[in-house]
Amino acid sequence: MAHDFLIKDIAFQAGLSQATVDRVVNNRGGVRRQTRLRVEAALQELRQQEKVDPLAGRRYVLDVVMEAPDRFTNAVRQAFESEAAAFLPSLFKSRFHLSEQMRQTDIIKLLERIRTRGSHGVVLKAPDTPDVCEAVDRLEEAGIPVVTLVTDISDSRRSAYVGVDNRSAGETAAYLIGEKLAGGRVLVTLSSNRFRGEEERVIGFRRLLAARYPHIRITEVSEGYGRDVNTGTLAGEALEKEADFNAVYSSGGANRAVLAAFSAQNRTCACFVAHDLDDDNLALLREGRLHYVLHHDLRGDAISVYRAILNAHHARANLQKPRLSALEIITPYNIPALA
Repeated sequence: MAHDFLIKDIAFQAGLSQATVDRVVNNRGGVRRQTRLRVEAALQELRQQEKVDPLAGRRYVLDVVMEAPDRFTNAVRQAFESEAAAFLPSLFKSRFHLSEQMRQTDIIKLLERIRTRGSHGVVLKAPDTPDVCEAVDRLEEAGIPVVTLVTDISDSRRSAYVGVDNRSAGETAAYLIGEKLAGGRVLVTLSSNRFRGEEERVIGFRRLLAARYPHIRITEVSEGYGRDVNTGTLAGEALEKEADFNAVYSSGGANRAVLAAFSAQNRTCACFVAHDLDDDNLALLREGRLHYVLHHDLRGDAISVYRAILNAHHARANLQKPRLSALEIITPYNIPALA
């Protein structure tokens, strides 16, 4: 396996022992396929980081742990890699631990492994459960700051939260739908009700509809994990049970599959509100099939994460502390030029 990096650097990036990495790069036997893939991913990350490391400086290695659909984690990875150069001569490098679905036990084991091995910080998108909260507290006690991203674990001792005010985002979605429709039923989709961020969105959505638009009803579906097949099946089952669906608030993604469920039953979606300018949503906006996307700049989030890590390490005391991300309402007519 060709590379130009020290074994110890590859091992640190991959979160593996130097002996294991040595076996992989020298094509020795006794190595699992998953381990080889981790080493290959680490090499790819190191090559990418080399492009934004023209100056020497203090190096911070972060562990980014996320349970989210690939379309979202890919966007996060690009944002973190593109904004790392903004903090030169401090060098930020990230080890990515990404999965569309993770068991809680696996998340805990991963966070414990990071704590034992060492890290300059953890960026975390994970369910808000007591066990995850305790794992976050153990990281903080070990001197490893944790920054939660887009969904919070607010009862933990995490150093900072970076993302939007999710309850306000849900209220914004309710306003957009309520002002457009005279009645009917909204299909509300969540990737999973284990995430505080999505729960907060739906709380805000329900609250404002009840207060200002009581003529509009709601049906929720969840545990599709943002996957097209799972979410599409859940949406189709919901549509079969009720005849008055005419809007969607998608908190958890897989929007093309939800639209396909409407089409399969010859139903019309008069107002569709989604989150995030990922590739799927951009295409659907340009096709005119999404009416609104609630968007916040992930590159700005990456900068806020780096600031929070530096603040936690007292590296730059004068850095502005993270603030809630600004929420933008994107329509087919104001898609950002860089999207």
